[in-house]
Amino acid sequence: MFKLLGGLSVYFKYQPIRTDNAVFRLHNIFTTVLLLTCSIIITATQYVGQPIQCIVSGLPVNVVNTFCWITSTFTMPDAFTREVGKEVAHPGIANEYDSTQEKKYYTYYQWVCFVLFFQAIMCYTPKFLWDAFEGGLLRTIVMGLNIGVCDQEDKKKKKKVLIAYLIRHQNTHKFYALRYWGCELLCLINISLQLWMMDSFFDGEFLSYGTRVLGYSEVPQEERYDPMIYVFPRVTKCTFHKFGASGSIQTHDSLCILPLNIVNEKTYVFLWFWYIILLVVLSLLIVYRLVIIFMPSIRPRLLHARSRTIAMDTAVVVSRRTDLGDWWLLYMLARNMDPLIFSELMSELAKCMGEKPSPRA
Repeated sequence: MFKLLGGLSVYFKYQPIRTDNAVFRLHNIFTTVLLLTCSIIITATQYVGQPIQCIVSGLPVNVVNTFCWITSTFTMPDAFTREVGKEVAHPGIANEYDSTQEKKYYTYYQWVCFVLFFQAIMCYTPKFLWDAFEGGLLRTIVMGLNIGVCDQEDKKKKKKVLIAYLIRHQNTHKFYALRYWGCELLCLINISLQLWMMDSFFDGEFLSYGTRVLGYSEVPQEERYDPMIYVFPRVTKCTFHKFGASGSIQTHDSLCILPLNIVNEKTYVFLWFWYIILLVVLSLLIVYRLVIIFMPSIRPRLLHARSRTIAMDTAVVVSRRTDLGDWWLLYMLARNMDPLIFSELMSELAKCMGEKPSPRA
């Protein structure tokens, strides 16, 4: 298991130049690794152990196990509220049923590992697109100035080249910023879409899954049933038909134990809470981006907050003389460059733009 999961450590490799923010990485890196880890664990559990074990008399057990695994098993929803051991044998397992009574069929468990893998691909897509759009621009223009201890002459040459680039390509980075923010919006759309997909995958049971689990302990003992068992039953029923010796159809009713659902129920409880947290955080992030776009007066404060070594007057001058895209590029440079070097860069850039800021107090 550790060998299988060890390969995922490559996603956490340290990057000296960051072209995104922490929330973006939580969605694209952490959530991708989380989903891949869950998929690997469920896959390993599924193929190392027995994902289903059925109890049936008069038939080969392996045949019934295979049949019930590749088709579907079912429970009876009204049997979940009955007392186990007196009225029913297990939660959702009743004996008095016929073809007219409601049954809840479970067909998802063969697909869980594949769905989790597909979700991981969806979560990684915004990062893949942004890496393609960004094209290594930030790494190229930083030129090693993220390291404060360097040769002074070399530092002056690199700052001169960087300032020349910023002046020459002024007002040309708007699409750079909009593409990144578009990828952040894609993260929010992806999480919302995945919540809807998982709810459809579990027959409308997922969106309220976490809240029902939280409220489980508050319900009186005689009235409650475990919502995790309702969505991921550990014991189900399966009906197997075959021809008898006289050619008549014989029906065999079996109880099936699904040990894999112990893993599934815990996995999706965690995913429910994580997706809700991501949905809230990403929504707040999009609101924050809208504030940056439509309230230019806040940009100098944000630039000063990102790098306290620059004077507020310098941040105001540079923010006023640059458009949205150029400001965002400077903001990202502040995150990646040495603070003292960035402060010197901003002062020289303000002078090159034709305005000399007042001395810092």
